[in-house]
Amino acid sequence: MTKHVPGVLASFEHIDAAVDAIHALKQAGNADLTVYSAAPNHELEEALGTGSSWVRAFTLVGGLTGCAAGLAMTTWMSYDWPLLVGGKPIAALPPYVVIMFELTILLGALSTVAGMVLLPQLKKIRGRPYHPRFSDDLIGIFAPCGPDRAQALIRILTVSGAVEVTHEA
Repeated sequence: MTKHVPGVLASFEHIDAAVDAIHALKQAGNADLTVYSAAPNHELEEALGTGSSWVRAFTLVGGLTGCAAGLAMTTWMSYDWPLLVGGKPIAALPPYVVIMFELTILLGALSTVAGMVLLPQLKKIRGRPYHPRFSDDLIGIFAPCGPDRAQALIRILTVSGAVEVTHEA
């Protein structure tokens, strides 16, 4: 069962108004904002000050692991069942490149999916209000706060250009 988070939820039609609201909320001391948007937007990300995603680290580690596993597997198999062909070395790198490449792509892709599934589980956005129109044509901003700060935040969001502002108690 998820715990309900009290705060103020605002809807915006324009990105500029949402960016202005984010800046105003941050100046008012609200750093724990949740922003809902139908598509990624660089202006919103810059206003929030979020860094780059850790999914790319999952991809890098998975790809390097796949490449190393491909080299280790093929070399181990070559020495486990040696075939001497025309005086060539038992473990030669060129024929292993294809296997290394395929495992790099496979493990890189699987670890990317794992990162995309695991990392959102670490964020604490459960219990925060959401409206289905945030996936269509509106931008939503949720600022958690107590009832004592709600009116000040509603005023900030309204002045910034919010189409609708609700207090979620």
